[in-house]
Amino acid sequence: MQRLIIALASGLIFGAGLVISEMANPVKVQNFLDPFGHWDPSLAFVMGGAVMVTLGTSRFIMKRKAPIFADQFYISLKTSIDRPLIIGASLFGIGWGLSGYCPGPGIINAVINPIEALVFLPALVIGGWIGQRYSVRGNSIQH
Repeated sequence: MQRLIIALASGLIFGAGLVISEMANPVKVQNFLDPFGHWDPSLAFVMGGAVMVTLGTSRFIMKRKAPIFADQFYISLKTSIDRPLIIGASLFGIGWGLSGYCPGPGIINAVINPIEALVFLPALVIGGWIGQRYSVRGNSIQH
């Protein structure tokens, strides 16, 4: 039960951050991806903040034997750029650019703007299912 409460709290904090930073607004994301139109650099600041927090904390977190609320870490074994990575990243980028949503903001918008979610969420689920079905297994190690 404690893990579910932590997951819920983490999701609420993440969602609140997306809403406060306006990253749940697809127009804001599309404007970031349009450097020759109505370019809006604010997404770069949000991503930069996330990178700074990750760089500042990951070194200390990875010194632990396990996460606080889990039995072990799962770390990717892949270190190379291969065909599945390029295809997956390209499909993700195309979907992100066309819709202005990545999964987190898309799920938030299911509450804020349910009409758009009627198209986005089924596409997210189907795309995830296709990706799982055709992905290579055994690409992570327990640490």
